[in-house]
Amino acid sequence: MKKIVLIGIAAAISTPAFAETDNVKIYGVAHVSYDLVDNGSAGATRGVRVNKVSSNSSRIGFRGAEYLGDNLQAVWQIESLVVLDGSAASTLGTRNTFVGLNSDTLGKVLLGRHDTPYKLSTRRLDVFADTLADSRTLLGGTALSATKLASNTAITGANVGALGSSAAVAFDGRPTNTLIYISPAINGITGAISYVAGAEAVSLDTQTKGSAWSLASWYDVGPLYGSVAYEVHNFGTSTVPTGTLGPLTGTALGDLAGKKESAWKVGVGYKASVFEVNAEYETTTDNLTKTTNADLLGHKAYYLSGKYKFGTDAVKLAYTYAGKLAGAAAGTDTRASQISLGYDHNLSKRTTVYALYTKLNNGANAKYALSTASNASGTTAASAVGADPSAWSVGLKHSF
Repeated sequence: MKKIVLIGIAAAISTPAFAETDNVKIYGVAHVSYDLVDNGSAGATRGVRVNKVSSNSSRIGFRGAEYLGDNLQAVWQIESLVVLDGSAASTLGTRNTFVGLNSDTLGKVLLGRHDTPYKLSTRRLDVFADTLADSRTLLGGTALSATKLASNTAITGANVGALGSSAAVAFDGRPTNTLIYISPAINGITGAISYVAGAEAVSLDTQTKGSAWSLASWYDVGPLYGSVAYEVHNFGTSTVPTGTLGPLTGTALGDLAGKKESAWKVGVGYKASVFEVNAEYETTTDNLTKTTNADLLGHKAYYLSGKYKFGTDAVKLAYTYAGKLAGAAAGTDTRASQISLGYDHNLSKRTTVYALYTKLNNGANAKYALSTASNASGTTAASAVGADPSAWSVGLKHSF
């Protein structure tokens, strides 16, 4: 009898807790690979070869909604990076994390940290997303950093490619301080626009904080997908860390105050029952050159990929190309290309094992490195100018 009473008390206490959390969904991705990476040799510089275990955008998330009536919901999400190989600390709320309102007829408005519409518009077209063969090695703008600037204290047309960058701030980003609106799909067409508030550390009334705007629209009906997107970064004057739309601290470019960069891209994909083909085209422009405000890192890039399924297996191929940087001097080759080949085997609807090979070919005056934007851990060694990095990768990906 005493045992029955205790069980009843426990149930009475726990019931409200369960009632308060019954709209919470737990989800995530556990994605780990074993990589053999060669960062490529160039001239007398010998390449470095490493083997490593990498956690590739592994994450856990919590999301929920409360129905408010009149077809309106309060929605929230907290998504965090999880480093499964233990090489770094996992971080809370560093992926899409927000609160907002959602209406099936009017769309959703979210406040927090979120992928830009520019990024959302084409991520689904990358058949090697979140691996060393990710198209963001060359697409979306490889961001500048103070470290890269320090190694090029006087940028000239002859060495601009040695930065290994194609944008001051990456366009395929997930910025903080974001207000985003995403419309409902109407006849298969969805629109999205976001505003990013720049540096918050403005201390003088003569300072500006910078900002970014991103907008995109995509069509998704049956086997056909198409998208168009635009993004602009306006740099402010507040002295803040790189990446928050304030001035970079390197001496090569100096203060980016009042400068800006922008990008356009279009994407198209066709997915049938056993195959898919995808293509992207992107062009960027800026006025980042220190004294003349001339275009420095502007360039054109494109991406082509295909995937063929047979049973529980699939083979896939991708090619990415980035053209010459606008600020490069005549006769210097700052172009780069990447080719990737992969094989997937689906153990279930949620679990996949795969193998891939990827090779990045830098021009004689280019210094791109294999993408680590999607890798939570195990970064690769930086390439030398003109080097051709390559990698083999075997991985396991489980979604829950």
